[in-house]
Amino acid sequence: MLKDYMGIVDLNEREDNLKNLTRNRTVASIPIAGRYRIIDFVLSNMVNAGIQNIGVFTKSKSRSLVDHISGGRPWDLDRKNGGLFVFNFGYGNPSLEDVEMFKNNLDYLELSKENNVILSSSYMICNIDYEEAVKYHESCGNDITIIYTKAKNCAVNFLDCDTLNMDSTGKIISVGKNIGVHDNNNICMEMFIMKKQTLIELIYKCVDTGICRKIKHAIYRTIDDYKVGTYEFKGYAKCINNIQAYYNFNLDCLDIKVSKELFFNNGLIYTKVKDEAPTKYCESSKVTNSLIANGCIIEGEVENSIISRRVHVKKGAVIKNCIIMQNCIIGKSAELINIITDKNINVGDNKCLRGDEEIPLVIEKVHAI
Repeated sequence: MLKDYMGIVDLNEREDNLKNLTRNRTVASIPIAGRYRIIDFVLSNMVNAGIQNIGVFTKSKSRSLVDHISGGRPWDLDRKNGGLFVFNFGYGNPSLEDVEMFKNNLDYLELSKENNVILSSSYMICNIDYEEAVKYHESCGNDITIIYTKAKNCAVNFLDCDTLNMDSTGKIISVGKNIGVHDNNNICMEMFIMKKQTLIELIYKCVDTGICRKIKHAIYRTIDDYKVGTYEFKGYAKCINNIQAYYNFNLDCLDIKVSKELFFNNGLIYTKVKDEAPTKYCESSKVTNSLIANGCIIEGEVENSIISRRVHVKKGAVIKNCIIMQNCIIGKSAELINIITDKNINVGDNKCLRGDEEIPLVIEKVHAI
């Protein structure tokens, strides 16, 4: 158990290609897989490794996120010593800069009793065993260990993510971007293991010299100054940085093998509990290969879809290859194909909405959280 490690969740994710889902929320609080939020994965991974002190650095539009994680109770982080801490970046743009925000909250780092840090983003979805990663980090004597995954089909997956160019020994030569040219890439998962003092030194150096505005860029620039190693994660991983990636990930959850690995392999994935009645399946309903959360009423046909809590699919409605967020009403004889609906959407009777498998149609509501 990683008792001497603290976790930092740095919500510096770019959301340029997720605007339809992040207008009123952070990337970390986007609903996913029926009853989860994106941040549930990184929080659960840290807690499953025994980390009891986690700081979440978020930004101004964080009401949905704070409502979801509240005091950290679902992750056993509502503690007197340690626990869950939320720091708001204010009106800065953490996708462009986060060093200044860390500097403004250095007291949290300096006063924490732990001597080591796991720094991670939230939009890299996986179920990782941090204990194994730390064991490797410590056995190698690294100052910093960067976790990466060998990704395939990179013309479609992990677009705009950082790539690690390494030599035959695994030493990092340089860091680039996945622009979709190569099918295979070493994708940086934006997870870093280091001593707390190393992180503090990097923050002070960035503020003093102005050399970097983002902490991950400062880490990339230190590969010659520190002993920087790499750890390969070999399981399922997906980066939710655009609508297509979000859509594909949700549909991947319908694969039993992927679902078992994601939600059970290295420990359970926890989320905020909402007590709901079981879903009611009426005689007219027909459901195939779908994931349906509790509290729903299903009267129509649902195929290859993700249905969140308290969704009412009325009689005669047909839903195929869709992601329906909570509190939606799908009217009688409506037809939805390749659709993503935000929360609290009411689709009228006899409406026909169609997207494409590669470009799903997003139905949003301005004030949804």
